[in-house]
Amino acid sequence: MSDPVAMSRPRKGAAGKTGTWRTFRPVVDREACNACGLCAMYCPDACIDADLEIDLEFCKGCGICAQECPKKAIRMDREER
Repeated sequence: MSDPVAMSRPRKGAAGKTGTWRTFRPVVDREACNACGLCAMYCPDACIDADLEIDLEFCKGCGICAQECPKKAIRMDREER
């Protein structure tokens, strides 16, 4: 079985890494997570890898991962600066 091919990969844009202007950040509750992978599938910026780790340098904090999680294992916390 071959590895899945991502349609896009996070990369630095003209305004820098997106994580620098994020307002909310996803926080995963590993106890509640069933590793279904829906969060990674729906992430518009491919910031969630195969181990379901979130790359916060590129995450925009859109909350789609939290919205799509069937176990509600992802919450969106306000970013502290």
